[in-house]
Amino acid sequence: MKKEPKLTPCAWDALVAAAVLALALLLGARFWFLPSADGAREAVVSVGGVELERVPLADAERVYESNGYTLHVVFSPEGVYVASSDCPTQDCVHTGTITRAGQSIVCLPARLVVTLTGASEGYDAIAG
Repeated sequence: MKKEPKLTPCAWDALVAAAVLALALLLGARFWFLPSADGAREAVVSVGGVELERVPLADAERVYESNGYTLHVVFSPEGVYVASSDCPTQDCVHTGTITRAGQSIVCLPARLVVTLTGASEGYDAIAG
């Protein structure tokens, strides 16, 4: 009968594990320490899939009326949010401030969508 080899960790195993850990930390640190990308971000406002306007992120407030509802949208260098709306669900108001490119505020009853475009800040990753 054949004798099985003895499986015990050695110094080389510890060296490989340390190298893998160091590489993982180095690659992961890129996500936290990279400077944010500079670029002109703007908000795209559309109703029913048709683009109404592009608003630069500066201090401004606009009122949009669509499908019988009125929305007060605030644009600032920090982001965009819906200050008030007379829609029944108030999901657009509860969304809060959007600050990164690709984020959206949606008001389904009014069929209004506000999306941030421009340079994203850092990486966007999908896990799963």
